[in-house]
This record gives sequence, C-alpha cells and structure tokens, in this order.
Amino acid sequence: MYDIHGNIPALEAVLQEIRQAEVNHIVVGGDVVPGPMPRETLRCLLDLGIPVQFIQGNGEIAVLEQMAGREPATVPEQYRPIVRWTAQQLYPEYERLLTSWPKTLRVEIPGLGGVLFCHATPRNENECFTRLTPEDRLLPRHSLYLWSSAVTPTCSLTERLQGFEL
Repeated sequence: MYDIHGNIPALEAVLQEIRQAEVNHIVVGGDVVPGPMPRETLRCLLDLGIPVQFIQGNGEIAVLEQMAGREPATVPEQYRPIVRWTAQQLYPEYERLLTSWPKTLRVEIPGLGGVLFCHATPRNENECFTRLTPEDRLLPRHSLYLWSSAVTPTCSLTERLQGFEL
C-alpha cells in the first residue's frame, strides 16, 4: 500500500479488501503521513494482526524534518502547512517509529523472488519515473524487479527497471 496520507476511511476500505483476499503480509510503501488523521492511521496499521513492513516516503521525511525543527526544503510552500500540522499531531514515539523505517526494502515473494520496494526510486524518494522514462536517465549498472502500485496504472505488476545501484 502506498500514499495513504492519513486517510483512515480510505485505508479501512482497502483493509477490508485485504482481509477478504486473506493477504498474509503487507508492505506499506511510504507516505502514511502527512494527512488529516495521522495518529489514527499509524495506530490502525500497527494493530493489523498480520505482518506489516514499512518504508519511508517523501511524506515521512518531510514530517520528520519538521519535527526536528527544520522546514522541509523539498516540499512546495503550499503543502507546508499540512506538514507542520501533521508534525504537531504526532507523539514522540511516532517520530522514533518513522525514523526507523528504511528507504528501501527487499522482500522474497514466492514465485517471484526478491522484490525491491521503494517509494519513488531506490536513489531518491522524490525522483519520478514511468514506463516512458528514457533509458538514458537510468544508470545501467544492475537489473532489478520492482513492484509498485505507484508506477502507473498501465504498467504490469512487475516492471523491469535497469540502472539502480543497490
């Protein structure tokens, strides 16, 4: 699950489908926050009763910067009020939790193998790419398989991407 942004009603709807599908492991791919219900969203995800692993997205990084007393430079000015508000809503234990999440996560998936999860690209949580990104923008060093609902709705489940040094 990616880009929840503190939207607990939408999260609950997705979780209902996940329970019906009998999913046994969830990877949350970043941007649990900022959003309108950050504490409730985090608590919901932490209390699921099935294994959940998290990675940081640009939202968590921006909120953590704000919690540390720094304006998040990568956040456009019009979105900074929600980042500030979210940072004010979170308890210190949530700051420690968000800080503990890695930026990438490799998970072995039966029948698929090792899958690398990241919020945007393994290099940077703000870098954008799609299936139309020119190959010369990717560093030709490694091949990897990445699953992400955030790539584009027209991409297949597994996209072969070249060039991300791990």
